[in-house]
Amino acid sequence: MNAVPSTNQETGPGLDSSVLLAFSGLMAGMFVASIDSTIVATALPTIVGDLGSVDQLSWVVLAYLLTTTAAITLYGRVSDHLGRRRTFQLGIVLFVAGSVLSGLSQTMPQLIIFRGVQGLGGGGLMSMPFIIIGDLVSPRERGRYMGYFTAVLAVAGVLGPLLGGFFVDHASWRWIFYVNVPVGIVALVITDRVLRYEVEKQEGRVDYLGALLLVGSVTCLVLVSAWGGTSHSWSSSTILSLAVAGLVLGALFVAHSRRTPSPLLPLRLLTVGPVAVSTGIAMLVGAVMYGGLVFLPLFLQGVTGVSATNSGLLLAPLMGGLAVASMGAGQAMARTGRYKVFLIAGGVAIVAVTVMLSRIDVDTPGWSVAALMAILGAGMGTAMPVTSMASQNAVEFRDIGVTTSLVSFARSFGSLCGVAVFGAVLAARLGPRLDTIGESASLPPGLTARGLANSPEQIEALSPTLGAEVRVAVADTIGDVFMVAVPVAIAALALSFLLEERPLRTAAFVTRTSAQIPTTHQEVAQ
Repeated sequence: MNAVPSTNQETGPGLDSSVLLAFSGLMAGMFVASIDSTIVATALPTIVGDLGSVDQLSWVVLAYLLTTTAAITLYGRVSDHLGRRRTFQLGIVLFVAGSVLSGLSQTMPQLIIFRGVQGLGGGGLMSMPFIIIGDLVSPRERGRYMGYFTAVLAVAGVLGPLLGGFFVDHASWRWIFYVNVPVGIVALVITDRVLRYEVEKQEGRVDYLGALLLVGSVTCLVLVSAWGGTSHSWSSSTILSLAVAGLVLGALFVAHSRRTPSPLLPLRLLTVGPVAVSTGIAMLVGAVMYGGLVFLPLFLQGVTGVSATNSGLLLAPLMGGLAVASMGAGQAMARTGRYKVFLIAGGVAIVAVTVMLSRIDVDTPGWSVAALMAILGAGMGTAMPVTSMASQNAVEFRDIGVTTSLVSFARSFGSLCGVAVFGAVLAARLGPRLDTIGESASLPPGLTARGLANSPEQIEALSPTLGAEVRVAVADTIGDVFMVAVPVAIAALALSFLLEERPLRTAAFVTRTSAQIPTTHQEVAQ
């Protein structure tokens, strides 16, 4: 029996056992996809030593992030046509296949291509869980599940570098990809057994032309964010050409979406207040969050002298705060039915911490930075689940998939842009400061002033006077980075006040019966 949209399926006060079974498979898929964006980082030097091509090193990470970000925009609409279960399983298969092929790679170009395949699957694993929970759980109860998903992302962010270092030290870098296979297979089996429901498929065909235009636009703009100010100057012909191409393709996508009867991304959704506001907040919060993820560990390593051996542990305060706050806020939203207050509270915390981080200097102790990271994570964890839930609560059932993908894409794209812009600020401010230090001091042979920023061990080996100057330069520059992040955080907070708080529906979109989703472990085994 097929499930149909429902307006009277009430949810209980606790966690529905049938949803929990489905939830386990969704979490497994999301975990391997999110951990794969960080697990590779610690293995990159070993990979280069084995495969060579150090000039292509960044593409091992960029290929995955690029295809993941582009694919997120597609899965929502594709699932409206193919069904949720098949689309999610497609993401699992692509991700597992890409993992196996990445582990078997013999050259750097092969690895880059297969990482792109991984990303195509990873986009589905990152977006489809939010869509499926949007089908099965009423908005009133959905907050608690959104909080758990956010906690999974936090745990993956800490474990990724740790697991990457473990496999490199005790096995082979290839196992950072092979480890995804059993987890992916488990997720595939669980979802095949448990997700026994279907939604009414949308009429018409998938908008392939719209998908091509959107992916092309996103690809160009992501490359601008990734390359601008790093491998290419912002005024270079490459960056300018990519920016123009991205904008032109984006304009063509908008024009096409206005004409086609079944667009990939219905532009009418952006006229829905909670969707438009949530999309903007997700993008801005994503930018600030990844600024903390990337640049605060640099402060702890380069200024306070914390070891980078277990780099994942440096993120533990931020991710711990994010995990605890997201689960707590989700529970509170389910009990009270209120969500705007949590978004505003999270925004206030983010602004306050960002302001304080903009004032850090060489005398700021490491424990103080760790405490600020925990509060920043708590603000993120409080605010992030609201953006998905508020947007889903504001649309009809037919738009759940594409709306969820839109918010997920905004968060991912904002993260990439944040890292790129803040990285450009770091390069523009820190480089000249270190050059000045290098001109006035005698550095050891083979060591450049700019190379010191990425080598805490070499900073420790410098003379006390020279080491102190380098630490001051690094600390002041990271303060400058967060000074740039302050208006971004303020903009996110301002948008949160504009969010229209609509009553959370207490009915799920999909009627659940034992014929569609097993409610006991015995039924799953049958």
